Amino acid sequence: MHIFWENIWKFPKFLISVFIGFFLTAAYPFFQLSKNKKIFYSLSLMIILFAGFIVITLKEMLGYT
Repeated sequence: MHIFWENIWKFPKFLISVFIGFFLTAAYPFFQLSKNKKIFYSLSLMIILFAGFIVITLKEMLGYT
């Protein structure tokens, strides 16, 4: 039974590692693009606009005005 609980306690560490690995793998191309300042600013602006669009759309859909 001790081995069972030991394995259960290892799972959160594994899950966090998977999420961090996925994020870094998915974001790697954006880190490469951010080396150029012009592309970095335009990419940042697009991300902010997209996030704002999603927030406004969800507020309207859910009735939070």
